[in-house]
Amino acid sequence: MKDAGEYSAPSGRAWAVVGMLSLFMLVNFADKAVIGLSAVPIMRDLHLTNEQFGQVGSAFFFLFSLSAVLVGFVANRVPTRILLAVMGLIWALTQFPMLGAVSLPLLFACRITLGAGEGPAYPVAIHALYKWFPDEHRTFPTSLVAIGGTFGVGFIAPLITWMIVTYSWHVAFGFLGVVGVIWTAMWMVIGREGPLDVDRAEPVQAAAARVPYVRLLTARTALGVTIGGFAAYWAIALAIVWLPAFLIKAGGYTPTQTGWIVVLPSALQLIIIPGAGLLSQKLLRHGIPSRFSRGLFASGSISLAGASMILLSYSHAPAVQIPLVMLAFGVGAVIYSLGPPLLSEISPVGQRGAVLGLSNAVFSFAGLIAPWLTGHIVDVGTDPAVGFRQGFLFAGCLICAGGILAAILINPAKDLARFREGSTRLGGLAETSGDRDEFSESRAAHQIQSAH
Repeated sequence: MKDAGEYSAPSGRAWAVVGMLSLFMLVNFADKAVIGLSAVPIMRDLHLTNEQFGQVGSAFFFLFSLSAVLVGFVANRVPTRILLAVMGLIWALTQFPMLGAVSLPLLFACRITLGAGEGPAYPVAIHALYKWFPDEHRTFPTSLVAIGGTFGVGFIAPLITWMIVTYSWHVAFGFLGVVGVIWTAMWMVIGREGPLDVDRAEPVQAAAARVPYVRLLTARTALGVTIGGFAAYWAIALAIVWLPAFLIKAGGYTPTQTGWIVVLPSALQLIIIPGAGLLSQKLLRHGIPSRFSRGLFASGSISLAGASMILLSYSHAPAVQIPLVMLAFGVGAVIYSLGPPLLSEISPVGQRGAVLGLSNAVFSFAGLIAPWLTGHIVDVGTDPAVGFRQGFLFAGCLICAGGILAAILINPAKDLARFREGSTRLGGLAETSGDRDEFSESRAAHQIQSAH
């Protein structure tokens, strides 16, 4: 029976799965972004206030977190190949009703259903990915999956904007429905469960390595990753729902110009996310603790995004605004390539899917709050431009605070030591090995063995 350390040379199938999961996240974020790109015509056609449209944006997250939790536990037992296919099909089916006459209740219903289908997307995709790559090789492929979302929000935006301007926002939604169906069909042909599936490759660890979920979720690293993820997701929610409207109403850009500007944070992510992943992985291999090689990278990026958001709220000149838009909505996403490996370090493989889903559920609450709260701030402002700037100032302060807290909390080595001590007290067994390799998942699992 092979252990995790023998999977150092991923197969061609593994990289094909990485490619499909990256496309999965592209479709995921394109489905999210279309609502923001269509904001002005939807508000005009349905006669909505800013706060009402913010409520539509928040409705997407109504079942998002609950779904992430439930499916996260299901992912520990059901093949991820099936779960991902079901999600892709749900996304596609929620786009097609937008092709006809749309009322506000129908818009709410479709966005709520889409959110329920997308809530578990990233944690399940990462759980599927980690069945193909051991811990020391995960950061870079995780970054490749994460930048799929970058393409969805950014590089697909000009195409979606062109459809909205040339045809209508109804056509843009229908197009994304067709794309979702195509991805689902391709995944059923290409997708497979990886050799590091707990039921086949690591049965000893699956049976022995158990930590109560309360201890896992209140560990420093889990709290730090979740708080940092919440802060970064606040920026994502604003980018999806309000950034295009901000650029049009507060920045004075045309819809076509806006479609190209929202590409720029994604262009930056295309460089910074894989770059951070490669550098982090290299530092890890050279013995730099993951608290620094993963944690400080992620938390520093979040703080930089928050500071840029604060400056953006005061900026007026395009030469200043555009770089700040890139930083404010681009760099914080590094947490989504470095956070999951941090969580996987402290999570027994048999519990990993649930831990990823639970963390995702908590930090995605930002998506439920941010669109509505920002819309409310815009409506109570003296005018939309002032309201948007006030909303972005508040967001920047919140994001900065989240990055600082994440930097203070994240410390996988301390968490593993705490789990080991707890296991020793419960079972009267102490780990006597002198091996200090805190980065290998198989070693981490042995460190937290209980006496069950």
